[in-house]
Amino acid sequence: MNERDVNRGLRRGLPLRRWRRWAAWTVGVGLLAAQGVAWAQAAIRAVSASVVGGSEVVRIETSAPLPGVPAGFATQTPPRIALDFPATTNASGKSLIEVNQGNLRSVNVVEAGERTRVVLNLIRNVPYEARAEGNVLLVTLQPPVTTAQAEAAQAPTFPGVVAPAGAGVALADIDFRRGEEGAGRVVVQLGSAQTPVDIRPQGRNIVVEFQRTTLPEGLRRRLDVTDFGTPVRMVTATQAGDRVRLLVENAGEWEHSAYQSDNQFVLEVRPVKPDPNKLVAGPRYSGDRLSLNFQNIDVRALLQVIADFTGFNIITTDTVQGSLTLRLKDVPWDQALDIILEAKQLGMTRTGNVIRVAPRKELADETKFNLEQQALAQKLIPLKSESFQLNYAKASDVAAQLLGTDAVDREGRARAAPTTDSGVQATGDSRTLFSSGTRILSDRGVAVAEPRTNRLFVMDVPERLEKIAELIKLLDIPVRQVLIEARIVEADEGVGKALGVRFGGMINGATLGTVNGSRVLMSVGGGGSYGATSPGLSGAMVNLPAQPLSQAASTAAGAIGATIFNSTLTRMLSLEIQALEADRRVRVISSPRLITSDLKKAVIEQGEEIPYQTNSANQGTNVQFKKAVLKLDVMPQITPDGSVILDVEVSKDSRGDILPGGVAINTNKVQTKVLVENGGTVAIGGIFRSEETTDNQKIPGLGDLPAVGGLFRSKRTSLDRKELIVFLTPRILPAVMGGQ
Repeated sequence: MNERDVNRGLRRGLPLRRWRRWAAWTVGVGLLAAQGVAWAQAAIRAVSASVVGGSEVVRIETSAPLPGVPAGFATQTPPRIALDFPATTNASGKSLIEVNQGNLRSVNVVEAGERTRVVLNLIRNVPYEARAEGNVLLVTLQPPVTTAQAEAAQAPTFPGVVAPAGAGVALADIDFRRGEEGAGRVVVQLGSAQTPVDIRPQGRNIVVEFQRTTLPEGLRRRLDVTDFGTPVRMVTATQAGDRVRLLVENAGEWEHSAYQSDNQFVLEVRPVKPDPNKLVAGPRYSGDRLSLNFQNIDVRALLQVIADFTGFNIITTDTVQGSLTLRLKDVPWDQALDIILEAKQLGMTRTGNVIRVAPRKELADETKFNLEQQALAQKLIPLKSESFQLNYAKASDVAAQLLGTDAVDREGRARAAPTTDSGVQATGDSRTLFSSGTRILSDRGVAVAEPRTNRLFVMDVPERLEKIAELIKLLDIPVRQVLIEARIVEADEGVGKALGVRFGGMINGATLGTVNGSRVLMSVGGGGSYGATSPGLSGAMVNLPAQPLSQAASTAAGAIGATIFNSTLTRMLSLEIQALEADRRVRVISSPRLITSDLKKAVIEQGEEIPYQTNSANQGTNVQFKKAVLKLDVMPQITPDGSVILDVEVSKDSRGDILPGGVAINTNKVQTKVLVENGGTVAIGGIFRSEETTDNQKIPGLGDLPAVGGLFRSKRTSLDRKELIVFLTPRILPAVMGGQ
């Protein structure tokens, strides 16, 4: 568009703002040249419009015969049809022809460079047909669909209904796929790339009609695609007269776009997800929408159309070749560009308002070459040195992190991490920010720590040195500390039960069990002694009492007594049954308290090392040690909300049996990770040890008698169950004590 065209538009009465907006659109979506057709120098002499058979017909007369139908395309908003005449001038003397007949409002004829564009301004979008007859191009606009025709098109068809003869080519396939971000994609394989397609929303649904097309029997079906998780619920394909009607039923909030690449037509329905952080939510593509309809167009010319529409500068390399059949309807321009690049395996790079398009392999090779050149330049850049005074972090630790090693020796030099048998570096216990082998410095960079002043000296290229300075600023900060109070408790669920009996009596006033005037009292079970007399009985013959179950028990067992005598009261037997049950509950083993930094492990242990001897064929007898300790191993992690994550390991070992090979260690261990609020308490337990013992006491001979043997036996059962419970209370220290 040159200055002459602008002046011509102003002379025709168009406002300057309207003229620029209209000219930018018309030139922006223009086609530079038609592929494979040689156009001679010609001129448009006249443009006229008439109504023939209810359809608007536009007659465009040129000075020379037309070699074919010029390339054209249609836009959805506003509804327009544009035809490009390459190597043609405007000799009609008019740039605007008012028509106002039927669906046609006006016709614009604009000359720009070496081409002339004829734009038909419509009231609504309708299909059109163009044919060349000598030096005249006839453009026929099909009439809008009436209500009766729409109802007939929506009428369902049934299997067995045959389309009229000569209706057109048949569709090859209808498929459904799930796209990116939950989009539903209806993919239709057309029988011909020149099949006219009409798309229109219908309430919550979308209707797609393929004109002059038949539907094979195997494709007349209803697809339930609800399980794909897209806005599309049903896809129904039917034959309606000489066209195939595709009804796409949707749910929720959605938006759609459609495009055609050669014989493949794609309808994409995307969900609209509002973003609460934005006032206006949009899809992945945000460009202005456009509609394009090209058949066998050169890719370079198609990219120029996108450049004219967007105002971007698009540069294509000589290796961008080929043609493309494309139909896009109401899609964002950036999505249209992606579709074109994907169809031809092209890629792009963007710098400001310049877009460079080239084959993907060519761009990948250029990127690789540029990276190699940058790496080569890094080896030639002079190094720069800088020193950093560290206030909270150790200079040696930061140097190790920059060099990707585990530690730094006393002289400040980095020490390489130990390697395994396979040659892989093993990570140490220093828990640095970066794992072993991750080098932050460049290959030429050096970091030296000075332990006396806690300074760090770094030498590297300037670009890398700036990033290292920012990293050190993040690392050299005070670390928050946590006070951990622990109570380690051993809960005993020990229960002991004992049963005993005492049996005695008198006959004619004499005590049973006397021999020659001396009383004899037999006792079994440790509860009595020979020669003793039990209270409440006159001469106890048998005494098997219920023993106290603990050394601290001071109360006697409960007893039940019975006396049996004859009618003359000369003989009397006494029976006393005793029973005892005792419980033992809880005892605190240890209550350690420790302070540690955030993400720093702390260990506290108490116990003994047990010596034992081992024999060696070469060294004789050696003395070795085994630990039997109570150990608390904890590492806190402070969360952003002020809670604490505790990585805890608690073990309580004790001396076990002495074996020929050494000493056995009885182990109780708990290892877990828990989240606790600041100042809260969590209990960790679940390790049980159960031990049950039974002690039987009896009088030899009498205790084995059937029936009455139970009177001469004593039985004691003890069940001992212990559980190790750990109570942990973390407290984050304030900034005054532990830093912030």
